[in-house]
Amino acid sequence: MNWDIRRTIRYHYLRFRRLQGSPSSLATGAAIGAAVAVTPTLPLHTVIIVSLTLLLRVSTVAAIIAGTIVSNPLTFVPQYYLAWKIGNFLLPGHLDWARIHQVLVILRSQSLLDSLHTLSHLSFDVILVMMSGGIVLAVPTGLFTYFFTYWFFTNLRLKRQQKHLLNRRSR
Repeated sequence: MNWDIRRTIRYHYLRFRRLQGSPSSLATGAAIGAAVAVTPTLPLHTVIIVSLTLLLRVSTVAAIIAGTIVSNPLTFVPQYYLAWKIGNFLLPGHLDWARIHQVLVILRSQSLLDSLHTLSHLSFDVILVMMSGGIVLAVPTGLFTYFFTYWFFTNLRLKRQQKHLLNRRSR
């Protein structure tokens, strides 16, 4: 099990590292992917990420990879919990645990389309609490991801240029 997790992490790292494009485009794409991935819009993450990256003309692949890394089966529960807690802090008393549990029980027994239908009929208060908490989570996540990936791709580009110059000189 431990080996599989390390292999998966390495795989995503290598895919990310091999991306082509400007550091700014890659970092913006990754930031969009990470920011959208922490919002409670799970069935629509990919649609939102692809739409935003195409609209802004930044790296869609970097966004999808970052979104997958940030939002996966290991992180869904903590992300939704934090979105609920932050949303309830900002808008006290709008969403209690009994209501969340009721919705989770319903969603667990439904297909994707039925789940989307159920989610569309949630009260405005539930959506407001979860989305406000998710947006508050998305801002620092997106900013951190942008600056980290910009630094990562800038340094990677410098190392590649130095290696290229050394190879040219040795000929």
